[in-house]
Formats: sequence, C-alpha cells, structure tokens
Amino acid sequence: MSENSGILRNINYHYLILIIFFLCLTILQGCATTPKSSDEEVDPIDPHEKINRASYDFTDRVDRVIFEPIVNVYVDYVPTAAQRSIGNFYDNLAYPNVVLNSFLQGKIKQGAGDTLRFLVNSTIGMFGLFDMATHMGLQKHDEDFGQTLGVWGVNPGSYLFVPLLGPSSERDVTNIPVGLVTNVLFYAGLAVGTYFAAPLTILGAIDKRARLIGPMQIRDEAALDPYLFVREASLQQREFLVHDGKLPLDLYYDPFQDNPFDNDVKIKK
Repeated sequence: MSENSGILRNINYHYLILIIFFLCLTILQGCATTPKSSDEEVDPIDPHEKINRASYDFTDRVDRVIFEPIVNVYVDYVPTAAQRSIGNFYDNLAYPNVVLNSFLQGKIKQGAGDTLRFLVNSTIGMFGLFDMATHMGLQKHDEDFGQTLGVWGVNPGSYLFVPLLGPSSERDVTNIPVGLVTNVLFYAGLAVGTYFAAPLTILGAIDKRARLIGPMQIRDEAALDPYLFVREASLQQREFLVHDGKLPLDLYYDPFQDNPFDNDVKIKK
C-alpha cells in the first residue's frame, strides 16, 4: 500500500504542474475575452495588460524576497566551474525538447546533430556535466514548440506573462507542457521519486535565475518601466529565434508600427 501511495505522489507532483499551467491559461484567456468599455484603449499586443502586470509584479516580489538572496549566495560561494557544470547538466536534461522540435521544424540534419549531441553529453559528458559535444564540433541549438509553431506560420497572438515562469505569448505558452514531458527530469521523478526530483528541480530554478543576473541588472538600471522593457525584449527575442536570426524584411518595413510582428510572415528556408 505504501509503495502504491508513493507512486501516486510522484505522478501527482508532476501533473500538478500541468494543472496549474492550464488553470493560468484559462484565466488569461478569460481576461482576453472580458468586454472593454468603448473609451478604453486596448493595446493589440497586450490586450490583457492589467493581469499581466499583476502577474509580473507578483513574480518580481517572489524573486526579490526568495530567489535573489539564494542566488546571490549561490553565485558568491559556488565556484564558476561548478556553476558551468550545473548549467550544462540542466541544459542536457532539457535537450530532448530541442531534438524533437528540430525534427518538427523539418531541420533533419540539425535534428540528427542534436540527437548525437545529447547522446555524447549524456555518456562521455557524464550526464551532461561536461559539454564534450561542443568540443567535438556539435553545435548547441535553441528550439522549442513555440518556435516550431512560429516556423509553420502560427502568429504569436497576445502577450502573456505566466506567474513565476515569465514572459510568453498565446503561441509560445504551449511549450510549457511540451518542455515538461520532454525533460529527462520528469521521467526521473516518476521512476525514482519526488524526494529525488524535487531538490533537483529547485537547484535547476536557482541555476536558471543565476543566468539571468546580468539581464535583470540591466532591466533594473536602464528601464523606466521594467514591465514594458521585459515585454518588448522578450517579443523581439522570440521572433529572432523563430527566424534563426534571419528576420524577413517585412519586419523592418515600418519600424514605428505598434506591432511589427502582427503581420503574417512567410518563412523562407
């Protein structure tokens, strides 16, 4: 009986994340359909800005009260080489998502290289602690399901700020469940147990936050409106990733339009 209850706890631990995600998505979609008064201007990029700002403020408070002090200790006392290995380890755990979406985007050669990269780092690289694949000439890529939808012509839709997870969009938010079920840690938690997966998940969150120290310092020092700074930077970065850094000329046609990414863009391969 205790063994069965342990399995149920492991399953519930992971599917609770999916439930929270879909709950957040439902709330945000409900806000998007809330009728607006005739004299209220609605930003087409961010039609539910009020709840997005509330989510941003909540996430920022949690970060400053909980994560920032922990991350400062992590950066100060964990050697740089160890931080690099920890980052490599978590990148490798999540790399099956890159492999999957390389193939879904029709990048067969890149997908084969990404598969080999994951295998090399998982074996010779000691579960990803050492990035041996890069030394062997296997390039690291950044692909996800939101990018895949963008490659196949799906517009980003409205901007979303998902509590605790950060900036996204109606298109890119689909990568949250896909990224979860393609992460090796998800299956390690199911196989070994929550007591094994939970500390690794927390350390992964600390590692991810530590990598954002530089951008967050720039935000705090340079941004008059941090929310808008994060929104515009994230939207531009996503379009850059979708087009592999080769933005179509359509996006430069009118640099002063409110949403240069609102037009349908055909991707040329």
